[in-house]
Amino acid sequence: MDIPVRAHIERLLDAHASDGLSEAVEQAFRAVPRHLFIPPVALACRDDGPQIIDRDADPDAWWDAVYSRASIVTQLDDGATDIRAGSGDYTCSSSAPSTVADLLQRLELAPGHRVLEIGTGTGWTAALLSHLVGAANVTSVEVDPVLGAQAASNLAASGHAPYLVVGDGALGCPERAPYDRVHVTCGIRRVPYAWIEQSRPGAVIVLPYCPGFGTDHALRLVVTPDGMAYGRFPGFASYMTMRAQRPQRDQPARTDADKHHLTTRVDPRTIGHAPAGADLAIAALTGLDSLGQADQDEDGPRYRLWVSDPAVPRSWAVAVWRPGQDEYQIYQVGDRPVWEEVVAAYFRWVGWGEPGRDRFGMTVHADGQEVWLDTPDQVIGSEARSAC
Repeated sequence: MDIPVRAHIERLLDAHASDGLSEAVEQAFRAVPRHLFIPPVALACRDDGPQIIDRDADPDAWWDAVYSRASIVTQLDDGATDIRAGSGDYTCSSSAPSTVADLLQRLELAPGHRVLEIGTGTGWTAALLSHLVGAANVTSVEVDPVLGAQAASNLAASGHAPYLVVGDGALGCPERAPYDRVHVTCGIRRVPYAWIEQSRPGAVIVLPYCPGFGTDHALRLVVTPDGMAYGRFPGFASYMTMRAQRPQRDQPARTDADKHHLTTRVDPRTIGHAPAGADLAIAALTGLDSLGQADQDEDGPRYRLWVSDPAVPRSWAVAVWRPGQDEYQIYQVGDRPVWEEVVAAYFRWVGWGEPGRDRFGMTVHADGQEVWLDTPDQVIGSEARSAC
């Protein structure tokens, strides 16, 4: 490895010195240079907004971005939009190094562990896993054949040869089971039971749990001999949603009967800026999604919070905050009182003593999944597994 590359890697590790990286993960970052998995043109997600990086046009900016804390988007709109456009839905990225390191450390990997990775993406984490446990022990599944081919090329160039599969990650890879670890690099709303079935008792599954309301969460599950998995939410993790679990986008035409104009004394920011524990509770109690946005229009500053039913796009509401108001406008569509449900769920969380994220957990079994508070017998929300 030449001196400039080594210097970039050490600078990246220095930037994460306070994150408590394990020695094994540090050595993996040194052994598997990130730049080998970043295309010449990509989109760096910095604190001040996304920025196109072009290795040929501005090599210094490209190298600086690649070896920064930023996530690097490598695909827009499932490949339908040229990355140079700079706008569109992000559908593949090299995740922020801090998030990559955090999930790897939560797996508690050891040489020889058999690992199933869901979402090959650029191939960087597959290469890191290969360094940590041996390439022969890594199986990585990617749904997008174009991404899969590029990842295979990246991995070959980096000198790593894990077992690669193009297919639906929700199905796992039964022919390579059983697994000691499952590493998931896409946002999950419903944990596929196939991952538990294909894991040995005592196996660890680490994934980004992205229920759709507020912030997202890291989830660490341990598989038990009775074919179930239990775990808690030890921190933050946010990834692009698994393609098979993306919410519906088509919205049916609305009629006047669908529309309701309401008011509330609950500041929308109370809900939109609630702690992670509240987000988990509201998601479990209601199954609703949310999206908050602060901006400014001709009437001045405002904050809008959208709440929606992912299963029924017609059911949604938006609450609007403006400074100096005691009551806030609600525009609600559909028969389901989504705003009222969210407010009721928030105050149930308050009534529980405002528990933090670390007090919640999840159980996954053949029939579905349950979110609980403190112990698995205190279920606050459940979701049955689809028959299909």
